[in-house]
Amino acid sequence: MSEHNIVVIAGSMGSFPVIKNLLAELPSDFPAAIFIVVHIPHDNRDLLGQTMQIHSQMKVTSARDGAAVDLGTVVTAVGDKHLLIVDQQVRLGRGPRENMARPAIDALFRSAAASYGPQVIGVLLSGFQNDGAAGLVAIKACGGITVVQNPADSQVSEMPASALTVCDVDYRVDAKGLTGLLRELVTLPAAAAGQVPADISSEVDIALGRPCSTSVMAAIADPAAISCPACGGVLSQIRANPPLRFRCQVGHAYTAECLEAEQEIAADEALRVALRIVEERITLVRRMASDDRANGRRNSAASWDERATDYERSRDVIRRSLDKA
Repeated sequence: MSEHNIVVIAGSMGSFPVIKNLLAELPSDFPAAIFIVVHIPHDNRDLLGQTMQIHSQMKVTSARDGAAVDLGTVVTAVGDKHLLIVDQQVRLGRGPRENMARPAIDALFRSAAASYGPQVIGVLLSGFQNDGAAGLVAIKACGGITVVQNPADSQVSEMPASALTVCDVDYRVDAKGLTGLLRELVTLPAAAAGQVPADISSEVDIALGRPCSTSVMAAIADPAAISCPACGGVLSQIRANPPLRFRCQVGHAYTAECLEAEQEIAADEALRVALRIVEERITLVRRMASDDRANGRRNSAASWDERATDYERSRDVIRRSLDKA
């Protein structure tokens, strides 16, 4: 039997202090490799790793493509690349964004599950929306251990709470209990690895940047009458769920919640553009009515006034919609 010696940790808003405290408490001889993804700006090359090294007793390195997976080290994500573990190597994937993020949590979790199966411990911390939920499901499907920060203990509860609704999570823990739990879990033997589901392997390939062809999508998803917010292409619904997820032909991926949030932004912008256009139409038509009256064209002026009134009704409807958004 192997050991639980691959630990993948991720979060977003509110997770940074938890990770810093964890690394400060773990001993330098912690018998596992740790991989960390936090949602970071695309131009943040290695600041995460530099910051974590200050607080860690373990060796911390920023992810480097092709580096070997070494026990006793911490590898942190860099901006604008998916942090992946493939064939016992660290890989930096240039695949499309998942849930509007690169690096994405699901991409790391999924790759660890595919490469190391039962050896993996997946830890999901505080954050908005639900990146990471599908990744924990993948870890569970490949025999790994799943851990989430207690939502009540999280600065932002959405991410761990979402994971709890879609995955049979093994452990729910407060931040102060995370170090002790991990030190216990890495001592437990892991079962033998089983067959990796084909859809998980396919999505790891997409995150690496390999082509997301029609045949690849047809094998894992069914077309949906929804367009991709990033590229406008047709989205397909991933068959393996929960959580409910979508990918486009380019490979952009969304959970339903993240997709809804992106659509809300697009709808709000469209309404504001429509409001501006209607306001301009009202101004123009009112001036045309005024000009006709000044030149004795009363019937024409009345017609323009009526049209302006119709535009004003439309304007009021758009404003009410924006107020509700």
